Amino acid sequence: MLYFLQDIKFVFVTFIFLFPACVILLRKQEPLKIRTFAACLHEKDSVIRSLLGVGSEQPAEATLTPQAPAVSFNKADQDDLLRHAPDQPENSRVLKIAIIGAPNAGKSTLSNHLLGRKLFPVSSKVHTTRCQAKGIITEDDTQLVSTQWHLFVYSSSYWYRNINHIHGYYNDILLFSAVLVLVDVSVKWMRSSLHTEVHKCLSQNPSIPSILVLNKVDLLRDKGSLLEITETLTEGIVNGKKAYSGSKNSHKKNKQEDATSMKEDKAQMRTEHSEGSITDPASDVSADHPTKVGLSPRYPQKVGWAHFQEVFMLSAIYGEEVETLKRYLMTLAKPGEWLFHSDVVTTQSPEEICDNIIREKLLEYLPQEVPYNITQVTNLWQEGSAGELVIMKTLLVPKENHVKLIIGAGGQLINRIAQEAGRDLMNAFLCDVRLRLTVKFRK
Repeated sequence: MLYFLQDIKFVFVTFIFLFPACVILLRKQEPLKIRTFAACLHEKDSVIRSLLGVGSEQPAEATLTPQAPAVSFNKADQDDLLRHAPDQPENSRVLKIAIIGAPNAGKSTLSNHLLGRKLFPVSSKVHTTRCQAKGIITEDDTQLVSTQWHLFVYSSSYWYRNINHIHGYYNDILLFSAVLVLVDVSVKWMRSSLHTEVHKCLSQNPSIPSILVLNKVDLLRDKGSLLEITETLTEGIVNGKKAYSGSKNSHKKNKQEDATSMKEDKAQMRTEHSEGSITDPASDVSADHPTKVGLSPRYPQKVGWAHFQEVFMLSAIYGEEVETLKRYLMTLAKPGEWLFHSDVVTTQSPEEICDNIIREKLLEYLPQEVPYNITQVTNLWQEGSAGELVIMKTLLVPKENHVKLIIGAGGQLINRIAQEAGRDLMNAFLCDVRLRLTVKFRK
């Protein structure tokens, strides 16, 4: 009896200290964090776990997201795996997906969360991801192969000189089984209509199933406007059926609000343009006229697309509803042979992953055109004595005054970039990574 009273006393004291933290987490609507927090403090059969609903019978899948296999940091091993025959089951299914959207719509963020591992660079600036590497998701008998399809931005003179190449670019969409269209609903001019190049891809390939994904809904203050946004971008039709019809007054009011606030968005983008937060000197993108990017004389601007098969609303940066989207994509897979071995998660080489991650950090911390003009040179890439990956890279810059800018006071900035990039690389390769960066002036 004495032992029982002591156990009850311990549980009561522990609950008194734990309860405030649980209340805070409940207010933030984060039940999974409550379970994890409780599981860290108490063994599997404790009373406190039962009170919080974390019983020993609860499957691991309920609280954990399945992790993708690690990428080998050995290029030869990665190349051998890519050449390896797929280890597909008897009734294998496959789906090839193109992820398209305006710059900064969240294509890389969504790709990373679908994969369950960060393998693609993410930043707030345009042209962070410049390759069309594939991400591979393999579960049970189904394999999803996704590709970020970057919009083709060109001037009118380029249009006339390279019209055959441009037509071939859009015809390549036929290689995919489905198209995910990402729209950033946090920016008014982006949610008011589909990007011209997105509409062009869809209209030239109407036979391919397309899915609308409204991203960054966490940044949208008025969640009720999601219905109006959906109606605009789908022309009120989803999967061939009338999806939604809002009142004329509310629809008119939203249009007026969008029109007045678009001026604020453009003014903000002009400020960002002057500060260098979204500008790539190698790009034709104009921050002052975002809706006119990629316009051609042959294609007038369209607003929506009436042939979307489904609509999803999510926040890719937090992973909300991404799992639901993945489950839906799994259902679209058709019987067919896998394209890759089940251990393959990306077609990128280890060096490409490293370069992209470092480039992401440079874009985030350096202003204006500076990060776009940096050339990375690999001096050392080898396995250390304890099995860790040792990387030494030199960052070559075209201007001498950029050297001090990148290094920072007392070397703080370059050390921070190396530390953050190293952590991301550890997540990709699942091993310890020692990354050293040096900066040199390229004469």
